[in-house]
Amino acid sequence: MALQAGASLHLSPWSLRHRHHVAPVSSKVRVSGRSYGVSASLDRGSGLKKGSAFLPSVKDVSSQLSILDGRLRGEVEGLKGLGRNAGFGVRASASAAASVDGEEGQVVVKKGWEGVKPLPFVLSVGVGVALRFLVKKPETVTMQAWQLLAIFASTITGLVLSPLPVGAWAFLGLTVAVVTKTLTFAAAFGAFTNDVIWLIVISFFFARGFVKTGLGDRVATYFVKWLGKSTLGLSYGLALSETLLAPAMPSTTARAGGVFLPIIGSLSLSSGSKPRDKSASKLGAYLVMTQFQAAGNSSALFLTAAAQNLLCLKLAQELGVVIANPWVSWFKAAIVPALIALLTTPLILYKLFPPEVKDTPDAPAAAAEKLRKMGPVTQNEKSMVATMLLAVTLWVFGETLGIASVVAAMLGLCILLLVGVLNWDDCLSEKSAWDTLTWFAVLVGMAGNLSSLGLVKWMSDAVAATLASYSLSWPAAFGVLQATYFVSHYLFASQTGHVGALYSAFLAMHIASGVPTVLAALALAFNTNLFGGLTHYSSGQAAVYFGSGYVELKDVFKYGAVMAVWNILVWSVAGGLWWKAIGLY
Repeated sequence: MALQAGASLHLSPWSLRHRHHVAPVSSKVRVSGRSYGVSASLDRGSGLKKGSAFLPSVKDVSSQLSILDGRLRGEVEGLKGLGRNAGFGVRASASAAASVDGEEGQVVVKKGWEGVKPLPFVLSVGVGVALRFLVKKPETVTMQAWQLLAIFASTITGLVLSPLPVGAWAFLGLTVAVVTKTLTFAAAFGAFTNDVIWLIVISFFFARGFVKTGLGDRVATYFVKWLGKSTLGLSYGLALSETLLAPAMPSTTARAGGVFLPIIGSLSLSSGSKPRDKSASKLGAYLVMTQFQAAGNSSALFLTAAAQNLLCLKLAQELGVVIANPWVSWFKAAIVPALIALLTTPLILYKLFPPEVKDTPDAPAAAAEKLRKMGPVTQNEKSMVATMLLAVTLWVFGETLGIASVVAAMLGLCILLLVGVLNWDDCLSEKSAWDTLTWFAVLVGMAGNLSSLGLVKWMSDAVAATLASYSLSWPAAFGVLQATYFVSHYLFASQTGHVGALYSAFLAMHIASGVPTVLAALALAFNTNLFGGLTHYSSGQAAVYFGSGYVELKDVFKYGAVMAVWNILVWSVAGGLWWKAIGLY
């Protein structure tokens, strides 16, 4: 992973006339896909006076740029260390080297290319171009639908190869659809008013509220206090606390990085278990692995526990699969297999991936001391609890009361803004929410238009004919399609990206094979959560936990596969029997 830093700064006599001018030099460096700001200031120093204005000499500028070069290099070296600590191989090249052009005082600090990545760009565009011009269009498919499919294919390929950030690439695909008149502006942007997408956006704001108020940290610490006398009890306490937080904190990444990893890190260090060290196996490795694997089931238990869950149901709705009272229906279908998997995961890993430290008698006392330092529950925490109880209540009973899920979320957000738990700057700075709004809306919009143009029906009919030729019963087709959908996640670095790319297509195949529609939609959605524990890149929480340095890559893949098999077994057998009992098939 290349890491670069640099910046461009042009200083002219005109730009330096203000006597208080301090010229900023800033840059961004990237470590394994994450951007970090690096900045410094070019102070005015001593120079020549020109009337009442200050004008630095070229010599002064050159001197300060030399200092600046050292500062930028130092900060980049620090980020190299961060990359190593996170378990990533990082190489760096950084320079604030400058050239000074003549006595005019123009200084140029060069920076590297920050635009599109050439090879991923060519491959992503090439997929769409090849589909549009080299693959023969089926006679029953319109040219408009075929052209939109080509644009959609390029967009999906770009989400995987990342020639640009996800939101930027999706917006580019949307623009191409409008420029080529494949879609009208209204049709292209129609999904930006989608209620499910706005529910996802607001869910990010709720997660920020949990982190900002410290409520999530307090809840998890209480479970450590109650159940933390042994390592096994500690792991159960952490897993159960995540399950409790999940329905109201719908971001697995926020739960992992904002709540549980700091607690696990503190407990591990207090037991002499250090990251990237042989001592990691004392306690930290087991707690990290258990929490990582438990996260998928806690997310699968509740509709509002993860953003991808809401997207799944929206895409299902686009294909005509409407689930009545979705929050309750989801929970009802998931409760038995999810709880079995949650309760067995810590024990299985305790046997297969055992910690060296079996007893943690000091953990409850340490948790009690932390709670003492945190002080009594704050007014903001009380407001957060009351607001989320209201939101969850409305999510459960909203259909009876005539209140849509997104309206319940909007009411909750308004309350948090009114009482000051969140402010508008908190919402504006939640970049993930706005990025998700952009690319989610693009994908949902394209998928909806493909369906309305008849392409999805053509595809499902073709798949149905193929499966019929093998004489597969719907249970057999269900098993094959679910397994293929699950295993294909090894090729994806995002759960929501996987949903956007494959969920609609696989659901259409299920429907064409005669699988009960609600069963197919929910099972695919449940698997979308479960495969988040396969690899170190399979989900947001995977990157967070692997980056802690407590688990080795080989162990992530090994136990990710083992727990995937266990989850599939639990959800297939216990889940299958339960779904039969509640009438899903």
